[in-house]
Amino acid sequence: MRQRSHGRRSPVTAGCAAGALAASLMLAASLIGPAQPSAAAGTPDTVACPARLAPKATCYAGQDSHGAHYTVAVPHTWNGTLVMHAHGGPDLGAESDPERSADDLERWSVMVDEGYAWAGSAYRRGGYGTRMAAADTENLRRLFTKRLGRPDTTLIHGQSWGGNVAAKTIETYGAGPGSPYDGALLTNGVLAGGSRGYDYRVDLRVVYQYYCRNHPRPSEPSYPLWMGLRDDSTMTGAGLRARLQECTGYASEPTERTPLQQRNLDDILAVTKIPERTLESHLSFATFTFRDIVRRLGLRSPFGNEGVRYSGSHDDAALNAGVERFSADPSARRDLSYDSDVTGAVSVPVLTMHAIDDPTAFVEHEAAYRDSLRGAHRDRYLVQTFTQEGEHSGLSTAEYASALSALSGWVRTGRKPTPASVASSCPAFDDVYGTGCFFRPGHRPGPYASRVNPRPGATQWPAMTRAQERKWSRLGDVGIAP
Repeated sequence: MRQRSHGRRSPVTAGCAAGALAASLMLAASLIGPAQPSAAAGTPDTVACPARLAPKATCYAGQDSHGAHYTVAVPHTWNGTLVMHAHGGPDLGAESDPERSADDLERWSVMVDEGYAWAGSAYRRGGYGTRMAAADTENLRRLFTKRLGRPDTTLIHGQSWGGNVAAKTIETYGAGPGSPYDGALLTNGVLAGGSRGYDYRVDLRVVYQYYCRNHPRPSEPSYPLWMGLRDDSTMTGAGLRARLQECTGYASEPTERTPLQQRNLDDILAVTKIPERTLESHLSFATFTFRDIVRRLGLRSPFGNEGVRYSGSHDDAALNAGVERFSADPSARRDLSYDSDVTGAVSVPVLTMHAIDDPTAFVEHEAAYRDSLRGAHRDRYLVQTFTQEGEHSGLSTAEYASALSALSGWVRTGRKPTPASVASSCPAFDDVYGTGCFFRPGHRPGPYASRVNPRPGATQWPAMTRAQERKWSRLGDVGIAP
């Protein structure tokens, strides 16, 4: 295991570095990736930290040369390790959200509490683009390093879709012995990538329409369901919720639903294996985010469901005969795969933490990631931990502290932790944070195909090999534009 040869940064040196940031941090670092014009960079502002961090850190905010807003926090007593944060989503606003990274700092302030510097990009725009988000994250790391000097250690943390972004970042910018990244913490990550990681939402989109027939309605212009939503539709989230309620009564008590609503709801949930409490959010993704993805692919479909056999309904034969079928456009699927699928070719320690009952990014995403690294013969770099929790957007604060400490120790010493050792270290952190420790060291998720209907010929991992990635990269115009 690769180890740092230089010593740990002392609190005095770290404090001086933080002062240097306040005086000299500029936004002149250029983005890695395709050359393109960029707006003139400005100087970041010192901003108020989240209230609980105010006594212990200095915070900064700015906008990089490609328009990505960012937030940085440096503890007054810095341990010399920088944590780059990759946020989830994707958000669908047109511009970079200046509040996003600040909100994420507050959510994961435990990292600053534990002495780590923290830097998070809001990305240059909303909408889908995994490589774009990875490039913006790397751009911010370079900016930080240019003004502070190289940290002793640089880790990356990705949550949800940010787990996909962070996994892509270490493969794209962290390969080989000269990697600027020393390790990655991926939590509740969408680690199956884009070309397969959304297949259960494809299934939801078509199964929902089979039963509900109101998205679109027969009286509205039709469109293929792989689009998510007609390109010029003005439907809002509230409008979608109203249609879902109309068909299933999902927001009502069971006693208030009609028999047809209850049967529709039961069939949709049984066939798709989506939890009832996140049905609305999954359908929203399969509507609005699918539309965003398809727009960025030039209205080509990266999704398909030909050959999928749906089961679990009250009448599977009728469902399979009547559900809409379509095939992916090969070039669109290639572009989505190139943008978001992982190759498994990592060269730094990766520790993952995932809620077993995550209702949004199913825990079986971890099986896909495990199999991807195994397929690339890199699974020696992977430790996976699981917690008996049922939320997607955040896990116990004590668990984040424990996982980050285990990853840091692995990077420093080369001694690989185990799920049991991560779990055993958690109570000491819980003495500080009091949020509980719910690790289940013996858990092992089933294969991805045990939860998500596999597409014919798409059961081997990784979904994109390193050789395919290199071949596609030479085509030039491939992927999703920044």
